[in-house]
Amino acid sequence: MPALPSPPARGAPDACPGALHLHPAADGLLARIRCPGGLLTAVQLRLLAAVARDHGDGHLELTSRANVQLRAVAATATGPLAARLRAAGLLPSTAHERVRNILGSALADIDSPAAWDVGAQVRALDAAICAEPDLARLSGRFLFAVDDGGGDTVTARADVGLLPGPDDDVAVLLAGADHGLRAGPADAARAAVAAARAFLDDPDAAAGSAWRLDDLTPAGLDRVVTRAGTAPGVRRTARRWQQPPPAAGPAVPVGVRHRPDGDFALVVAIPLGRLTVDQADLLAAASPQLRITPWRGVVLPRVTDPAGWADRFTRAGLVTDPGSPWLGVTACAGLPGCARSRADVRAEAAATHAGRPAPTGGVHPSLGRRPHLPVHWIGCERGCGTPAGPVVRVTATGAGYQIDAPDRTRVHLPTGAALGAAVQTAREEP
Repeated sequence: MPALPSPPARGAPDACPGALHLHPAADGLLARIRCPGGLLTAVQLRLLAAVARDHGDGHLELTSRANVQLRAVAATATGPLAARLRAAGLLPSTAHERVRNILGSALADIDSPAAWDVGAQVRALDAAICAEPDLARLSGRFLFAVDDGGGDTVTARADVGLLPGPDDDVAVLLAGADHGLRAGPADAARAAVAAARAFLDDPDAAAGSAWRLDDLTPAGLDRVVTRAGTAPGVRRTARRWQQPPPAAGPAVPVGVRHRPDGDFALVVAIPLGRLTVDQADLLAAASPQLRITPWRGVVLPRVTDPAGWADRFTRAGLVTDPGSPWLGVTACAGLPGCARSRADVRAEAAATHAGRPAPTGGVHPSLGRRPHLPVHWIGCERGCGTPAGPVVRVTATGAGYQIDAPDRTRVHLPTGAALGAAVQTAREEP
């Protein structure tokens, strides 16, 4: 087994957990398994459920980058865990295991035909990353994205995003912005790798002052654009992609979807992004291919008897109802898993949202109800897992919670009914 590369000096070591670099948490070691594009086979999901049974706390945590986490892993289990992941194809490169962070459009080819094959492009990019030794020096925070043309992944400010456009034109976006870099579909993965290499070659990154492209100075970003623009297969253009306006309310579609080819897909939300192993096995039984979503859900791209499966999932505690109060609700680990946390935020979130109807009071043409913001419950000011974009943050203070919402006055409240009402009010867009 080759030696793991040393991370670049950034003032502190790269603490992002992986499948080999486990993070010590209050409840044991934390393993994060990268699932590029959120793509999993049913066999792989069953394997993850099995290792959670054998080596973890019996749950799979879904992350905002469509990866999977195992908690409470014993130190003696790290070797067997890695071996089982490698045998299942979930650990293709020892050196690159923490840098295979690739978002993919979870609903590609489901609601409408995709501009290109997102899954194939994700796999090509993953292979290209693992084939480039230098990219093992990227931080675990560096993010790639492969979009289906609708802009849903690249708007998450990925460091390097691939967005297909007209005339076989793929925009290579850097830090979420279009700088005029273009490539053809066959060269897109190589162009993304070239952009990441250009970042690593920049003096700011080499000096240890930048983890991601957003950390660069404007001059540093310009240097990266210039270097990436000279890579084989990359060209420059004066045209720029126009980012669509943000959607009203949390982008958490659930339920049965009619595919353009006449088949059905099923989108399932996972309350607080935490799957029991039995729920994972049930999902794996429904479809041979699955996609984890950045909103901590699961897409079954093709499923027979979707209504029957939706009923089974609902009875198992999963969400397939578009009106569920769980939609748009996320939380960090909280107590007892995180020693920094001041509260069991998952329990408080469940007490606040479970059984409570979604915010109402008006009609939005696309949602059928008043738009409402996502809400993220966090145990301390670090805000781990906070979704991108406008969001209500509910932060444990030790004496209750602090509620921060866009364009609203900060509120401090103890736990109880008043807290739940205040959170619901904060979620309603003014």
